[in-house]
Amino acid sequence: MSMTNIPGASGIIQNEPLLWEKGKKGRRGMSIPASDVPAAEFPQDLQGEGPAFPDLSEVDVVRHYTRLSQWNFGVDTGMYPLGSCTMKYNPKINEKVASTPELAAAHPMLADEQVQGTLRIMYELQEYLAAITGLPGVTVQPAAGAHGELTGMLIFAACHKSRGSRRTKILIPDTAHGTNPASAALCGYKPVPIKSGPNGIMDVQSIMAVMDEETAGIMITNPNTLGLFETNIREIAEIVHGKGGLVYGDGANMNAVMGIVNARKCGVDVMHLNLHKTFSTPHGGGGPGAGPVCVTEELARFLPTPLAVKDGDTYRLEYNRPESIGRVHAFHGNYSVLLRAYSYIRTMGAGNLKKASMLAVLNAAYIKEKLKGTLPLAYDRPCMHECVFSDALLQEDKITTLDFAKRLIDCGYHPPTIYFPLVVHGAIMIEPTETECKDDIDQFIEVVKMVVREAKENPELLRQAPMRAKMRRLDETLAARHPCLRG
Repeated sequence: MSMTNIPGASGIIQNEPLLWEKGKKGRRGMSIPASDVPAAEFPQDLQGEGPAFPDLSEVDVVRHYTRLSQWNFGVDTGMYPLGSCTMKYNPKINEKVASTPELAAAHPMLADEQVQGTLRIMYELQEYLAAITGLPGVTVQPAAGAHGELTGMLIFAACHKSRGSRRTKILIPDTAHGTNPASAALCGYKPVPIKSGPNGIMDVQSIMAVMDEETAGIMITNPNTLGLFETNIREIAEIVHGKGGLVYGDGANMNAVMGIVNARKCGVDVMHLNLHKTFSTPHGGGGPGAGPVCVTEELARFLPTPLAVKDGDTYRLEYNRPESIGRVHAFHGNYSVLLRAYSYIRTMGAGNLKKASMLAVLNAAYIKEKLKGTLPLAYDRPCMHECVFSDALLQEDKITTLDFAKRLIDCGYHPPTIYFPLVVHGAIMIEPTETECKDDIDQFIEVVKMVVREAKENPELLRQAPMRAKMRRLDETLAARHPCLRG
């Protein structure tokens, strides 16, 4: 494939100054009728204060923000194969529903009887998530995945306290998501790392050796960050439960098993879901997100307040929950994200939610099989929603995973996740999601093969990449030593 027809490559990179540099005195963005109200004199003590806003025409403003938007890359731009992040396309019907004025503009402090539609959506979303996971107690308050983890750990602590049991440790496999240890530590638990077995999943004997009466439980990401299903999960859950512990299921990778796996039957007691991953709401850029938490019937009494409940034909927020861990978010949570997830579930239906998971797994398995002769596989066994390669072959030509990723930018692709999970040296983790068609995946595969060939034939090209991007490589050492902390 020649450079002239690389997908996404562009010969136009538009520079754009700040609006203060762009403005010229006397320019206007609008014309308004002359005022018939007498002019008021500006207070003398306030004159000269405040920012000097630039004078801009309408075309100045429109072109400025249009050009800035063209510097971004997102799921609406092209394939976004970040492993572990599930950056899938968000149907625009979800955005339309979320912008419905009666819902988007509802004041969060209105009385329950004045926001029956809002509360009904919250209640029904709770019910849908309960059906999908098999866990009947649901809160939609947490604002993101890590916030859901923290909520789950607070529930762990409340449960053990109610039993009169003091627990100080939490087991965390090396294939769990990186926020798990921090979430547990915030609740006073000491994270105990568990090394995965030779096949990339947890080893039953390893769990049996460390699980004791001082351990609150285990945090399991399933499928794990290697894209592999933890097939021993029931046996591990029995070991943990046998010592009085609880099982936390990190549901960030639910996109691989939605509609297929029942978390409760796997032995999971508490589980968070990333609505901004599995349930197709906007993701990235710092939020907003949503990380609802689902729990067993036994643990439902500890859920945060308030919960949306239904009394006859009336919906209300329930605050009277004496054993609740309390609030974790103001008002109705990140409600616009809940609306998008609700729309996604309703428009897809149970059958298509299951099909989405099946296609996500199929796409990842297809990439794994097509590229396993090009890049070394970390674990050559059936994968779920993502597949993990290593940079072992690239190293032969003194090319790093970072070089490989930067070259993909030149080719019009956002790079996959690199150097994670840490259990794989030079990891390259690819998650195509279910929303990519075969043609687009085939094109991505050909580009990866081309870049690997370039590593042998013209390694300097990769070391200089990206060359067709707004920004070249940053000085990461300088950035780490002298960070710019201004907003």
